[in-house]
Amino acid sequence: MTLTFVRDPQLTPALQEELVRLWVEVTNAGGAVGFVPSVEDSDVRPLACEQLDAVRGGGARLLAAYADGRLVGTVFIAANRHRLMLHWATLVTVMIEPALQGGGRGKAMLREAIDMARDLGFQSLRLGVRGGTGVDGFYATLGFKEVGRVPESIKVADDDYRDDIAMWLRLG
Repeated sequence: MTLTFVRDPQLTPALQEELVRLWVEVTNAGGAVGFVPSVEDSDVRPLACEQLDAVRGGGARLLAAYADGRLVGTVFIAANRHRLMLHWATLVTVMIEPALQGGGRGKAMLREAIDMARDLGFQSLRLGVRGGTGVDGFYATLGFKEVGRVPESIKVADDDYRDDIAMWLRLG
């Protein structure tokens, strides 16, 4: 299955619903995208609306990945507002439909997001990763380097704390 990437898609109510659906699906499959399983639309919708509002307000950009006309992946590129940090952005809500993982589609989406960030004039990208998931190894294959770690700063359950891993990619 081939993915089609759309930079800055039209922010329609249908896209919002697809984003919520995807976010719930990824979370409930164990994806580390701001929640822990099990979630419902009502759990995810406020944060999805907040991120889409950031795009509408110019504080973020969206890369959407489609397969057969359906939203299957996202990367939000959040710009900094501090005048000394305008040269880099943060990748947020990087997710791809669980059934599509493992076939190189996630890497293709990330490469497109990196190209988009470069085209937007950013010199570097930051990415926060939940420790204990192994996805830091995935990002490393794309050139991201671990530049910091805050131990046990993410609480996913009463007895389960994870590191917040900061990763960095110089776009050069």
